Amino acid sequence: MTTVVEVRDVSKRFVIRKEKSLKERLVNFGRSQRHREDFWALRDVDLRISSGSTVGLIGPNGSGKSTLLKVIGGIIQPTAGDVRLRGRLAALLELGAGFHPDLTGRENVFLNASILGLSQQETARYFDAIVDFSGIEPFIDTQVKFYSSGMYVRLAFAVAVHVDPDILLVDEVLAVGDEPFQRKCMDRIRGFQQEGRTIVLVTHSLDQVAELCDRAIMLDHGHVQADGPPREALHALRTEFEQTWMDDQARERASAALTHSASLPSAVVERVQVFSGGKQVEAVPTGADLTFRVHVRVEDAMPGFFVGFGIETVTGQNIYGTNSRLLGTELPAGSGRLAFDFHAPAAWIGEGSYTAHGSISGPDGRELHRLVSGAGFAVTAQGRETGFVHLDTTVAPADRSLG
Repeated sequence: MTTVVEVRDVSKRFVIRKEKSLKERLVNFGRSQRHREDFWALRDVDLRISSGSTVGLIGPNGSGKSTLLKVIGGIIQPTAGDVRLRGRLAALLELGAGFHPDLTGRENVFLNASILGLSQQETARYFDAIVDFSGIEPFIDTQVKFYSSGMYVRLAFAVAVHVDPDILLVDEVLAVGDEPFQRKCMDRIRGFQQEGRTIVLVTHSLDQVAELCDRAIMLDHGHVQADGPPREALHALRTEFEQTWMDDQARERASAALTHSASLPSAVVERVQVFSGGKQVEAVPTGADLTFRVHVRVEDAMPGFFVGFGIETVTGQNIYGTNSRLLGTELPAGSGRLAFDFHAPAAWIGEGSYTAHGSISGPDGRELHRLVSGAGFAVTAQGRETGFVHLDTTVAPADRSLG
């Protein structure tokens, strides 16, 4: 296949200056090396993207994803290396990039389209479709400085997808739009895929990468750590997230141990454990029996309290939660260190890395303490699905008897 994006040994350095004012810069001019620090956002990045592919750039915050996308889009120049492109490029990199706040939406459509390579006649031909896609027709002749962030994104994305790009760069801004507009954007991206266009996408939605992309590139501290099928790159990223959770959990436990009990709530969650088959586990296959043990410490006997737990994804999205009150279980009054088990005989959770939190609330329902990321665990499957649940799905010719 034809290579449409070629990144060759690209590095990008930013200079972080420690002076707080222009006066300090002038005073310390002769000692500037002691008041500056080099930060390498990208180091020796080398990759090629073929036409018609959809590539997801993933990684922790500060890993260099957006910087790489800006280098590809020509927004910033690399310190070393070079980038070569083939075809028309449209970039949706920052909220309202290319918009002038004092111009109206109509004027900004023509301005932004010209920046992206359309002539005035071409923009006029697409104008009605752009406005219709954005859904902000009543405000098209209003200055964009009065637009909400969602309106900005709607209009910017509408322009970007109507300039007939061969390469589309998208950086996370779709998260600002409402759910119907996000669905509309996803439909348009899928249409681009069917037309054989190239898409490079930066997102923290790992399920979106698994669903849309045929390739994922994981960056960390400016280096490419994984490059291949989304399943492999997502596994590498989730492994790193899981290690981070474990480190944070250890620090939180150490901090709690050093904190004087008088400064703590009357009841706290000390830790959460995950068991399967009678053993504490860090990874289980989907469908396994799971027991979540929540350890609490209650200072004084407190009748009517209730304990809960929940499961979150790597991005903090809650996929399940319950507590003893919702389950209709009255807990005996007690004090000291207590433990409660939440048992799921078959947890059909989708493949991925997760955290479990524990919480304890008083009789009035007010939450007294919550231990976020109390335990980390991974669920493994056969890579035949995406999402947060596992279904034993098969496919066969339709059974006509079903109507």
